[in-house]
Amino acid sequence: MKIEILGSGCAKCKLLAERAEEAARGLGVDFTLVKVTEYPDIVARGVMSTPGLVVDGVVKSQGHVPTVAAIKDLLR
Repeated sequence: MKIEILGSGCAKCKLLAERAEEAARGLGVDFTLVKVTEYPDIVARGVMSTPGLVVDGVVKSQGHVPTVAAIKDLLR
């Protein structure tokens, strides 16, 4: 599973990365976490509000930081 965190590296982006990693480890899935920080790359994925969470190429959330439980649901 490829998990991408889209954002400039702000506090919310870092929190989303931490929560996404915790959720993936909690589910026991094999994953790669990638941080996408370049604005053109973020917009190319259709995300207009950061932070964004992309799982296997599909935008799962944007503009807020879901809870670990919510991220687990998005990863299933």
